[in-house]
Amino acid sequence: MPTPSPGWIETIFTLFLLVVGLCIGSFLNVVIARVPEGLSIVRPGSRCPKCGHVLAWYENIPLLSWLALRARCRGCKTPISARYPLVELLTGLLYFACLRRFGWTYELAPALVLVTLLVPLTFIDLDHWILPLSMTVSGTLAGIALALPRGMDAFWDALIGAGVGFLAFRLMEYVGWKLFKKEALGAGDKYLVAMLGAFLSWRALLGILLFASMQGAVVGILMLLFTGRAGPRTEETPAAKEEPAGEPDGDEPPLTMTWDFTRAGLPAWKRLVLVPFCLLFQPIPDAPLDEEGQEEDWVPDRTSIPFGPWLALAGLELLLLGPWLGRVLPPEIAMMVGGLP
Repeated sequence: MPTPSPGWIETIFTLFLLVVGLCIGSFLNVVIARVPEGLSIVRPGSRCPKCGHVLAWYENIPLLSWLALRARCRGCKTPISARYPLVELLTGLLYFACLRRFGWTYELAPALVLVTLLVPLTFIDLDHWILPLSMTVSGTLAGIALALPRGMDAFWDALIGAGVGFLAFRLMEYVGWKLFKKEALGAGDKYLVAMLGAFLSWRALLGILLFASMQGAVVGILMLLFTGRAGPRTEETPAAKEEPAGEPDGDEPPLTMTWDFTRAGLPAWKRLVLVPFCLLFQPIPDAPLDEEGQEEDWVPDRTSIPFGPWLALAGLELLLLGPWLGRVLPPEIAMMVGGLP
């Protein structure tokens, strides 16, 4: 019996990884649907959100089940969103792209983990305008841990990347509140940047910020021109309804900053001592309170865009297109945006 050639073996393993990516994508659909709601991603099993029909194993085959069912629930015939096969296909293709970029080396493992985190975070942010800490913080720790087998230099790059990414966006968050007196940067973005810094090192942070800002701005402007909104729509809550024009309610306290080192008359040495504490732990503003004394839910206006998806896209671009960007960009710019060769 002839021995399989190395080319056939590589093809088999490549197809295997692609199928694994499709299956992981199917699981990520569960993550996207349940994590924002605080539900378990393990139990109960997959079911129709409309009628509760429990999906059999043959209704859970990535891509094929959606096509075979003609995009409808077998129980209640409710249409099944194309989002489900899209996430499965996207995850599979990104797994394949990681294999093409890194081959069967150790570098493939952290790349696959990063993709597995970025895909659900992107869709959760698009749907709910949040980036769950349970995913970003654990992802940051995973990025640092996965750097250890590559040596201490890689470990310190990951650790510094996580720390610098978090603190830089934390500072931007504070500056945004000082300048605009409202939320100018999502509270979860700094944790996502810390995670990206842990996986891609501190050298990639400037490139991530530049690519995310430019692409997000271009698409946001186009969306604003053609749809009237820069980002996706959300359901309005009573607290988000526009108030009639006029003077603000005299009983409602104005929006103020709570950072101790901004107090007037505070000695300079005390400011320096308080800066690290405030950057790490203290909340940015005193958020407006509702009638029950709870913080009002933030609802994006028509010019707001979720920044998480653009940070994720920029991270994937540097991860997968690094060598190509290093060739097409001028050497000085390539080194500045990501330490690219």
